[in-house]
Amino acid sequence: MLQAANASEREKGFHVHLEDADIAALMQTLLMSEKRIQRLELSSGAVWIKRQGTEEPRWWSKLQGFAARLLPYAFLRPSPVLSPVEMMAREKRRMIEFGNAGFTVPAIIYSSDTAIVLEDVGPTIQGIVARKASEGHPDQLLVQSAIELGELHAAGLCHGRPHIRDFFLKGGRIGFMDFEEEPQAVMPLASAQARDLWLLFLPLSAFAENTDATLGAAYRGWSAHAPQATIDELRRLVRVLGRFLPLARLIGRVQMGSDLQRFIVATDFLKNAVETDVGAKTSGRAGKDD
Repeated sequence: MLQAANASEREKGFHVHLEDADIAALMQTLLMSEKRIQRLELSSGAVWIKRQGTEEPRWWSKLQGFAARLLPYAFLRPSPVLSPVEMMAREKRRMIEFGNAGFTVPAIIYSSDTAIVLEDVGPTIQGIVARKASEGHPDQLLVQSAIELGELHAAGLCHGRPHIRDFFLKGGRIGFMDFEEEPQAVMPLASAQARDLWLLFLPLSAFAENTDATLGAAYRGWSAHAPQATIDELRRLVRVLGRFLPLARLIGRVQMGSDLQRFIVATDFLKNAVETDVGAKTSGRAGKDD
């Protein structure tokens, strides 16, 4: 069983107690391999090694930066580009921040300037949902993911790039990992949180078996916790993105790829949901005034 590190282990970067053979195996893997993500079996269980500085910037980040320079929308701004050392420091800082706020994150077993070793948290939400899809899974985990993202936002936090492949289940709660991005460093927190919700709805729209019911429950669950400023910012975000829906549908007639379909379904749903939400609140206020 993993135990608290002693002083000498903490100085080396170890956050839990490891047997000598495990330390040797871990250090050998860290030194001999350059894989960005790697699983390693130790005597105390499996761990995951994550490195920074081993890949080129993603095409999406480049496109996002280009679009942000052309269009005056805060939610398009990419997270600051950092060195591998700074990226790893940012990810560790954000993991600690989430943990201190009471949210579930993987335990850090070892860390260095450019690598981090995390406990194996088991299958991701995406893995669980994909396995159970053929068995008629009712999508509760997808809804729960949105609800707990709303709780995250209510606590003044932002994931940055939420996806169900980076969520896991532990003790009945949704756990969060992969904190490489920090959009609130370049945009208002409300904008970053609104973008969080839109990004999460992209995979939700693809994995939900009962799309309308599941997305509806997910939005209601999120909005029940999310700050009003974030909901207002989401309304502005989807109004802007909604302008591209006709073009997206036109392109889809020729070639409807999975990413394009997710964009259409998620954006169209959220655009209608936030407007319906406003209409319901306005109607409610009018009723009280009568």
